[in-house]
Amino acid sequence: MPRVLVTDKLSPAGLKILEDAEGIELDVRSGLSPEEVREALREADGIIIRSGTKLTAELLEGQTRLKAIVRAGVGVDNIDRDAATREGIVVMNTPAGNTISTAEHAVTLMLSLSRNIGPAHSSMQQGKWERGKFTGSQVAGKTLGIIGLGRIGQSVAQRALGFEMQVVGYDPFMSPERAADLGIKLVDTVDEVTTVCDYLTVHTPLTDETRNLINAERMKNMKPGVRLINCARGGIINEEDLVEAVNAGHVAGAALDVYVNEPLDPESPLLKTPNILCTPHLGASTDEAQELVAEEAADIMIGYLINKEVRHAVNMVPVSGAEMEDLKLYLDLGYRLGLLLAQQGHKGGLKSAQLHYRGEVATKKTGLITSSFAAGLLTAAMDDNVNIVNAEMMARERGIEITESKSAEHGAFSTMISATLVTGDRELTASGTMFGHDFLRLVRLENFPMEAYLDGMLLIYRHRDVPGLIGFIGTVLGKYSVNIANMALGRCSDQPGGDSVAVLNIDSEPSAEALQEIADHAEVTGVELVRLPPAGAPLPWMASDA
Repeated sequence: MPRVLVTDKLSPAGLKILEDAEGIELDVRSGLSPEEVREALREADGIIIRSGTKLTAELLEGQTRLKAIVRAGVGVDNIDRDAATREGIVVMNTPAGNTISTAEHAVTLMLSLSRNIGPAHSSMQQGKWERGKFTGSQVAGKTLGIIGLGRIGQSVAQRALGFEMQVVGYDPFMSPERAADLGIKLVDTVDEVTTVCDYLTVHTPLTDETRNLINAERMKNMKPGVRLINCARGGIINEEDLVEAVNAGHVAGAALDVYVNEPLDPESPLLKTPNILCTPHLGASTDEAQELVAEEAADIMIGYLINKEVRHAVNMVPVSGAEMEDLKLYLDLGYRLGLLLAQQGHKGGLKSAQLHYRGEVATKKTGLITSSFAAGLLTAAMDDNVNIVNAEMMARERGIEITESKSAEHGAFSTMISATLVTGDRELTASGTMFGHDFLRLVRLENFPMEAYLDGMLLIYRHRDVPGLIGFIGTVLGKYSVNIANMALGRCSDQPGGDSVAVLNIDSEPSAEALQEIADHAEVTGVELVRLPPAGAPLPWMASDA
């Protein structure tokens, strides 16, 4: 009988689900030392934890019985996912349980800012009665800007509409149709949100693209009197710039629940700046959220151990070793095509993606390859738990329809995967194939045939096919010490002078100045930098070779 170990405090509702489940033996032990956890794991098939238990590589090494880890909550920083993957242990979390509580907290902070609740309460504690000093602002009729329209962003929007607010949102991975259904005006850029809103709330993961997303420059261009809210991740709003903007009076106030460094230093300027309201990461701290994540964790564990279901996995996919070995290169090709298309410039949000499998690949489990493509497509928009298991679900939540078609007939290649992305302003197509058992190649980009490596740093420039341009590009990159490893050229016809595209594999990332110098050439019509994994890199959710 499978045994489930629980080492952190879990809501009684979650424990009851485990106790009542047929075929499950429950072992609840809290306050264990790391060595005691290691020993207890030797007799467990699954473990449910919260933030108190740290599952390190040392604890997970050699745990041949353990099959699944479920984190009752979203963050999995206390689990060594690489070690778990190497040991063949599925790691799953509970992303849905705290949605409502976090959304409610964001709205609570917005209302508290509007009505000066914090300073008014503090004033009364000092024996004062300063009604005139704390005149507030109603939210009805105001514009709320939301950056990031995942579960929590959508939930905030729903509540803001109930307050008769207008909602404008930015999320490049939300379809315009889905946004319209939700009552959200979807725009193409972050600046189109930040320059029109009276209130701004952010609900994105913290990535290289979103770190310091709301900075001094953006705050300067906001409407005077704007108010900012962050219940997502510390660092999306630049804390130093925020303090300066509030002290200058351009930003009327801000409310933060998350910080770059937690717990927040008691001497932080955030705590000493009037009109900045701080709470200690309370987004998911409600009785209901704790109960929901506990129930969800119990359901996920039972589903895996009893029914062999995998939900919200963050590190692997349930495929047999033989199937995975057979599919590995196909999955990698789909994933890289998704990454490539996600990094192509587009506006208006994603609407749909179509994949066409031709030749040998059409006989494989293409549903898994489609999921791998979706994982690559959404990686830039999500936290790092997007993977082959949950990517298509996340796409659907954003109104992105992903379809596939097949043709067993061979074309120019024995296998080819073609992916077309439909956005608000264009269609983007990329096709890839495999050479031998190890090499992935890009063989078509839009209407241009070519043969480019699908790995590492890619510099893609669109241009008119005229003499001297290749030499110019090489000279510019050489000037900035960027080495070209490979170059592939594509044009639609044999006649020179027409539209063309080039894909350069380069050994280092060019500076913004280098890219601008290339873009300024009269015959260059577009420049994009695409980052792909190195050749042979394992898929994020698959175990690396021991």
